[in-house]
Amino acid sequence: MTEELKVAVERRGSDGAVLYTKGYINNVGGEEIANRAYELMDAGVRTLLLNLRETKIVNSIGISILIEIIEKMMDKGGKIGFCCLTPVIHKTFQIMGLANYAKIYASEEEAFNDLALTL
Repeated sequence: MTEELKVAVERRGSDGAVLYTKGYINNVGGEEIANRAYELMDAGVRTLLLNLRETKIVNSIGISILIEIIEKMMDKGGKIGFCCLTPVIHKTFQIMGLANYAKIYASEEEAFNDLALTL
């Protein structure tokens, strides 16, 4: 049995936030991420970083939900990035096209510098 996804907003500034995930990003996990991301966007966050350090598996439904989040953020004029991906998730994001619309970073520090996140 795969662990249920947990999402935490550990860091937040006036227009940026970091979501930390732990577990499996499937339909349920993807919806949990989307709910948190949409709450943050509605509160004015325009730069969102998803730290997937503790996520080892993402399925196709989870990816489709992540694409919806990216599209909504782009519609709001914001930007989104992912960091700390496993090699398999990194490759999957590239194959599925997420890397075309959201940057992928090796570390949180690299993401903070490139996205100009100050939290």
